[in-house]
Amino acid sequence: MASVERLYKNFGVLADAKDQATQHEAEYLEILSAVKGENNVKRLAAQFIPRFFKYFPSLSEKSLDAQLDLCEDEDSSIRRQAIKELPNFCKTNTDHLIRISDVLTQLLQTEDPSELSVVTTALIALFKVNAMGTLNGLFSQILQGEEAVRECAIKFLSNKLPLDLLTKEAEEFLLSETKKVLADVTRDEFVTFMHVLAKLQSLQTVSGRQQLVDLVVEQAELSKPFQADDSNCVDRLMDCVRQAMPLFSRNVQSTKFVAYVCVSVLPCLTSVTSSVEERDVQLEVLKLLAEMSPYCGDVDSTCLANLYTCLLEYMPVPPAEVENEENGSVQSGAEPQLQFSYVECLMFAFHQIARKTPDFLTAEDNADRLKDFRTRLQFFARGLQVYIKQLRLALQGKTGEELKTAENKIKVVALRTTSNINVLIKDLFHNPPSYKSTVGLSWKPTTKPSADSEGTKRAGSATSVQETVPAKRMASRPKHNERSLYHPPGGKYSERVGRAPTGGEFNANQWGFGQRRGGWRGRGQGLGRGQY
Repeated sequence: MASVERLYKNFGVLADAKDQATQHEAEYLEILSAVKGENNVKRLAAQFIPRFFKYFPSLSEKSLDAQLDLCEDEDSSIRRQAIKELPNFCKTNTDHLIRISDVLTQLLQTEDPSELSVVTTALIALFKVNAMGTLNGLFSQILQGEEAVRECAIKFLSNKLPLDLLTKEAEEFLLSETKKVLADVTRDEFVTFMHVLAKLQSLQTVSGRQQLVDLVVEQAELSKPFQADDSNCVDRLMDCVRQAMPLFSRNVQSTKFVAYVCVSVLPCLTSVTSSVEERDVQLEVLKLLAEMSPYCGDVDSTCLANLYTCLLEYMPVPPAEVENEENGSVQSGAEPQLQFSYVECLMFAFHQIARKTPDFLTAEDNADRLKDFRTRLQFFARGLQVYIKQLRLALQGKTGEELKTAENKIKVVALRTTSNINVLIKDLFHNPPSYKSTVGLSWKPTTKPSADSEGTKRAGSATSVQETVPAKRMASRPKHNERSLYHPPGGKYSERVGRAPTGGEFNANQWGFGQRRGGWRGRGQGLGRGQY
């Protein structure tokens, strides 16, 4: 059995021989045999084997197997030393790089923090040698490895992937392999891969962002019927929209998603369900539709008609007047409840999409449609003015600290919501309807206006609010003894308005989603670790 002294002697012979080291195979074989020796001998062998590996190609398999045995040694210090030296096998010959990358990927599942750090460093060192080959080893485990190894490999890609070391060819390989993985992923895995791809330099162009949107469209399964009573189907669609949202622009349109929501989701909106209690998933769907609408291209008539029909469901006609038999006076019927949050979403989306088809409301054969719509707008606006006035009075004189209370935050959002609707109603009440005003959605952060497309500004721009709808644009109001002034619903403004998170990176827990293995398609077990 080799001793420390023998190893140092053999090391000296090989080092002194330099390029003639091939003539000293016996000394190298003795170093290889040291992997079965004492711990101090093993640590030296872990350093010496890769040092002279290149001189003995006929012993390459035996050398690598010996090093991998040390990577699984019971002594953690020996394991760390052996793992640290693995990239050195690839410095002059990359024939074994994919295999070594595969091995290091499997070693990512170690529970020893110091050992994990060594494994991560070794993988990054491999990227410096050959990024595409290293990715090949990583994805072989993601696609075929055990579940635990798969999770560790995806985590590495998410947190440690050295983007600056990726060539254009490596980025293309990463994209192609990701497409394979997306055929069977959980929700969290999908989000992670989208974040990784979004960082790639080659996908920062318009065509690159379009590729990402196409990936999300495929993942959303828009070709399949929408199942409103299937919470997984609902969650998948909403998750995909959120991942695509930052990619939309004037040149990368949201048309496919908008059309799908309008044609397949809105007709059954009231049946849309969620696996999370106390979650207004229907309002969340409408918010996503509103956020997408500024980037929508041309849609067919069915899409716009469904959106209009859904909007009318939340834009009631004035209540019927009834005669009081006792005194003969005329009173209005019960005032309907107005759902301002729903109306803001639907009216904003309609305002954005209908501008591309302005004759939808003004066509001669749609005279009754426009008349009915103007009646609803007038009634809604009348109640809106009262509510805006009440909110302004409630917030008047409040200090910055006072506005931070939960109740006042709700009122601030409520004021933005009602003010937005007010601006949109003014536009739509024009004769003919106008689509020029710009508002920032109430749940989005207020930013400076930024033109993004012809006649359109990106959602989230600052809102210029006028408090009233000009009387000359409205039909004459009924006299006091004909119809009483509208009074808004009692109680606080719907607290749901302030609960949904604003824009930014997607976090599943932020929306109340629990972590569930199996995700959308129910990934099965991996194929096992296999042999080195």
